[in-house]
Amino acid sequence: MCNRTEAVLSLQNLKRQREAGRRFCPSWLCRMPEERKKIHLAGLGDVGRTTLTGLAMLGGDVIDALGIYDLQEAQVRRLELELNQIYDPFGGRRIPPVYGVKEEDLFDCDVFVFCVAKQVPAIGKEQEDVRMAQFEANRKIVSWYAQKAGEAGYQGLFLVMSDPVELLCKEVLLSSRRGRNGLMPEQVQGCGLGVMNARAVYFARREERFQDFLTEGRVFGSHGRELVVANSILTEHYDEERSVSLTEQVIRANLLVRDVGFKPYIAPAVSSGALTILRVLKGEWNYSSNYLGGIYFGGKNRTTECGVEWEEFPLPPALFHRLQESYRKLENLL
Repeated sequence: MCNRTEAVLSLQNLKRQREAGRRFCPSWLCRMPEERKKIHLAGLGDVGRTTLTGLAMLGGDVIDALGIYDLQEAQVRRLELELNQIYDPFGGRRIPPVYGVKEEDLFDCDVFVFCVAKQVPAIGKEQEDVRMAQFEANRKIVSWYAQKAGEAGYQGLFLVMSDPVELLCKEVLLSSRRGRNGLMPEQVQGCGLGVMNARAVYFARREERFQDFLTEGRVFGSHGRELVVANSILTEHYDEERSVSLTEQVIRANLLVRDVGFKPYIAPAVSSGALTILRVLKGEWNYSSNYLGGIYFGGKNRTTECGVEWEEFPLPPALFHRLQESYRKLENLL
């Protein structure tokens, strides 16, 4: 990803990541077309329901079945009924079966998706500093699930979709070690950056000054204030002012939905959730957050049989500095 070996996002860190990956062959990776995986999803609120629907509609080729869990049993029963009544009348599309999961069977799967969220800002409360309040509320919940994963000796992938994504990923890693067998860093992945890329595309399609993002741009960092959007990864085309401006628009994009009176969960659930999860399963390039030098940090990557492979290219110096600052901010939050 970078040609400076002493930097935070250095090739040395990437090499360490890959060496760890060689010791753990991803069991959730679909190596053959017929090798479908079992996914369990916990948390059937707005994001969870929408992610579940997206996976059911789009993932029949790689998903064997979808298990769902929520403290509200009526919600589980409702979605079990509704999604199992979706059927292509002429059999052109396979819809994976959906079933309720008991607590003791939560980690009898290849991929576990955490969508539980206790602290979601209400309409009109968006300007308040709620991120750390979200962290304190959601970390207690994700910690319980992570410990269960450790106790079960879970060998699959633990995906985090709840906010703040990157901080909760680290909490999963640490809390899992209270069980008999803690998770490895490569078993935890954050799904929050996909929608930030999608929002950048949204603005790039509407403003000519951002159009180079559509072919040369990237997003890095986190699903939050530590986001870094680059109008271009090419040194000769990178523009600091335009990149920072686009970053700010992307960070505030959710407020546009809230301004009309709705919580913005559809785009995150589909872009960061369903579409990203399916790309991870297929070993395709995606935007997600993975373990990098002690924290979880987002960028373009893909899962291989040796672990996570990050996109590598020489960074424009100004962009490299922004990534360093983003990385340090996440470190400080932890």
